[in-house]
Amino acid sequence: MNNIILTGFMGSGKTSTGIRLSYHLRCPFVDTDKLIEREAGKEIPRIFAEEGEQAFRDRETEVLRKLAGSREQRVISTGGGLPVREQNRPLLRALGTVIYLRVQPQTVYERLRGDTGRPLLQCADPAGRIRELMADREGAYREAAHVIIQADGMTFEDIIKEIEERVR
Repeated sequence: MNNIILTGFMGSGKTSTGIRLSYHLRCPFVDTDKLIEREAGKEIPRIFAEEGEQAFRDRETEVLRKLAGSREQRVISTGGGLPVREQNRPLLRALGTVIYLRVQPQTVYERLRGDTGRPLLQCADPAGRIRELMADREGAYREAAHVIIQADGMTFEDIIKEIEERVR
């Protein structure tokens, strides 16, 4: 089996699902955001503040290229905006099976309400911003994905079972 890459909007459950899936499959888990933070020596909000979103997006593309150089099977969780950059979509698809964990805007809002670690949601109307960003990104998520799972209301076990069924 090749790498399994989880994409989707922030708060869709990529990291939480990915950690559980990696245990289930007995393979390493990689979170692209954590790799970026480790390499940069600072957290994502600080990267955004000091270097800007474009520099962060450049770092995402570089992480994908590095991951492509490894032969080890992994479960990879991506940042919510990573598939938006056009050049990242073929890199993702070449890296393994891309699973888009799709959720509704209200689900994201409920999960992330009060989370100050999300730079793109630090605004007067986070619910409106979520709807706007999700609508803007939907096409990119779909284009990158091999499999789309509507994950609202599903347990982690349900999601893992569906991934296994759809990847086989």
